Amino acid sequence: MTETRPWGTFEVLHEEEKCKVKKLVIKPGQKFSLQTHEKRSELWTVIQGTGEVTLDDEISQTQAGMIYFIPAGVKHRLENMGTEDLVVIEVQTGSSFSEEDIVRYEDVYGRV
Repeated sequence: MTETRPWGTFEVLHEEEKCKVKKLVIKPGQKFSLQTHEKRSELWTVIQGTGEVTLDDEISQTQAGMIYFIPAGVKHRLENMGTEDLVVIEVQTGSSFSEEDIVRYEDVYGRV
């Protein structure tokens, strides 16, 4: 089932006790909140589009084929800077995948 968020959509591809895999589609001009997680780490594999990845204070350009590991506790954000959808496969590992494990620091959608 595909779920809609202010920045685009996601679909859970696989889920078990210690792992969750999602397909994320970030629409052009949209971005995630700047956030951390305490109980999970994430691995992002960019499969389509271009954008910007923020990991703590470091911002870098991204494109298809690039991979990012985001340890628990690291501030992170993904932004679509292009004109087509930015598609990412996200693998979450840890002890909790709930929305309560999101600490937002900045958010253009008013969720802070």
